[in-house]
Amino acid sequence: MSDIINPFGKPIVSVETEFYGRRLSLEVNRVGFRSSASVLARYGDTVVLGTAMLSPDIAVGLDYFPLSIDYEEKFYAAGKISGSRYIKREGRPSDEAVLIGRIIDRPIRPLWPKGYRHEVQGIATVLSMDPSFRPDMVALIATSMAFLLTGAPFDGPVAGLRVGLDVNGQLAAFLSPEQQDAGGLDLVVAGTGDGVMMVEAGANEVSEDKIAEAIKYAHAAMQPAIELQKKLLDKVKPEKQEFTLVLPNQDIQSTVDKWVEGKLGANLRAAYPERNDLVQSLREAMHEELASNQTDYEDRKHEYDDAFTLAIHRDVREGIIKERIRPDGRKLTEIRPLSSQVGFLPRAHGSSLFTRGVTQAMNIVTLAPLSYAQAIDTMETNGEKRYMHHYNAPGWTVGEVRRLGSPGRREIGHSYLAERALTAVLPDESVFPYAIRSVTEIMSQNGSTSMAATCSSCLALMDAGVPISAPVSGIAMGLIIDGNRSYILSDIADAEDFAGDMDFKVAGTAKGITALQLDMKVHGLKADILKDALLQAKEGRALILEHMLKTLPAPRKELSVYAPRVESIQINPDKIREVIGKGGETIQKITAETGAEVDIEDDGTIRIASPDLSSIKAAKQWILSITAEPEVGKIYTDVPVVSVLDFGAFVQILPGKDGLVHVSEMSEERVKSPNDVVKEGDRVTVKLVAIDDRGRLQLSMKAAQRELKNKAGKKQ
Repeated sequence: MSDIINPFGKPIVSVETEFYGRRLSLEVNRVGFRSSASVLARYGDTVVLGTAMLSPDIAVGLDYFPLSIDYEEKFYAAGKISGSRYIKREGRPSDEAVLIGRIIDRPIRPLWPKGYRHEVQGIATVLSMDPSFRPDMVALIATSMAFLLTGAPFDGPVAGLRVGLDVNGQLAAFLSPEQQDAGGLDLVVAGTGDGVMMVEAGANEVSEDKIAEAIKYAHAAMQPAIELQKKLLDKVKPEKQEFTLVLPNQDIQSTVDKWVEGKLGANLRAAYPERNDLVQSLREAMHEELASNQTDYEDRKHEYDDAFTLAIHRDVREGIIKERIRPDGRKLTEIRPLSSQVGFLPRAHGSSLFTRGVTQAMNIVTLAPLSYAQAIDTMETNGEKRYMHHYNAPGWTVGEVRRLGSPGRREIGHSYLAERALTAVLPDESVFPYAIRSVTEIMSQNGSTSMAATCSSCLALMDAGVPISAPVSGIAMGLIIDGNRSYILSDIADAEDFAGDMDFKVAGTAKGITALQLDMKVHGLKADILKDALLQAKEGRALILEHMLKTLPAPRKELSVYAPRVESIQINPDKIREVIGKGGETIQKITAETGAEVDIEDDGTIRIASPDLSSIKAAKQWILSITAEPEVGKIYTDVPVVSVLDFGAFVQILPGKDGLVHVSEMSEERVKSPNDVVKEGDRVTVKLVAIDDRGRLQLSMKAAQRELKNKAGKKQ
């Protein structure tokens, strides 16, 4: 591939290494000539383009780092055209693409210097996809490499690994999606050479020890990808970019520090929301006093505000390090006050309200037939999802005026985390044939709403009568690092989250972990500290679970009266056409006349759903009458006479199945003419006595009357 000429005269540079059984290569200067940096990462048949753009100027008026990272799925990468009937072009990213974009973003974002305000964009585009493993970790490596080659102050490289359990129960990476699902562990770990930056997992009640082992394993196994990036960086030697950090004015910080002296610490320690009110009152008092001595204070008020916030964060850390006291007065392992209730929305199929401190989550569960499952059509997968969790958190939940809009990356991420936490305990669709939508409406935020959403969702599922295998609780853990000492915090609130060094969410049952998510705010963490956090989280989850089970100890035995009932029957697949009818006429008639919903699978499974059991019964009988096969020896009651001839009458015992009652089989007494006994349209009782070699049905009214009479005599 040396025929490509770089228009800037730069030679194509590439490096490669053996990485987990395949060749991993990184290449620059072949494509993306006008980007700040672009990298082609190849691993097996997977090819990902990582591009980075870096603005030379500081973004004006921003008080945050304007970094955006996106992951682009291309259907052509998998040799697919979108299955949508109307949209064939890639458009808005799928939820899966958003989630992978977040996975790439989270370990990279903390590695930029504080105060960096140049606009930075990273895009990972999948150009070719080997279906035997997921391409997301290749995309992470490509993005990290692109940022390194911009010459910006990015303190990488970063790499990642998706780890699971193979058929022998051993830890392994780059498993196929089928192997990953079968193993019961899907763990993503991202890190630098020194430590872990990000962890995300879904698991089938895996122990804390096994999770800790997997994190340590993944961090060690990703190191060749980190070394390869360093090797390419040494070859290319990008020019260092000039930049200016927007840092707090030290004179302003000193003024604020002096003003708050003696006013923080124990003076602000109170339960939320009282503490928030105390902090806000102190902030307002500072502004009022300092503004009276300066003419240009209003122009610089935001700088004083930032300095005050920094002083508060420093005070939170000092209280934890020096006194082992948290800002609301709790001990390091103490959980905020808990309260919860279920079944408070009368028409919902299941509902709950879970409150922990000031954080509150309402959850509503809706059940529907499996035909309501969500269709999934992405670069990687085609299929359906029967369990959906959606998370909403409008501005008023944090006391802000904010326009309503479609869910953002945070909402999608929190939705997925809570959904993943409960997927492992859901009943199989053969046992519980329902599509399940769980919606968390956050009512108030003060830390760890995703774990409140998990607890609330679990209670609402139980309230709806979903027979989960075990209840799930969740907790958010924090960390304060002081030199070589680490202080792990259980159930962090906002103040500790903002001032701390880690946000670690853990969900699971009494048996083990079902989901977790770790984000670091410092440059990496040793796996041993994460193991301590997991074990401390286990104790906290147990306390929260104990509270939840006092509210509702087990799933309800009965569904809500407003929830649809679903019954399944199995028919011969060859009969499906008869149930559907020409142009869908038969099934539409069944649905219209019975009021039940009817879903038919290719294997002959038919699911009938309705809140009214009589509707289900009517539809079920109708379908069975269409698909039933004649049974010799069976009595058919109240069936119609369709025609009368000189030698007998034809009777329809099943739709499309007529049989002959010969004149000699109409009565015990001699019958001269069939018309003396029956007329067309009459309804009679017959017994199927034989089916001849040509498939003709031989019926007998006489035999049916005799058998029924004998049965009646035995009962007497």
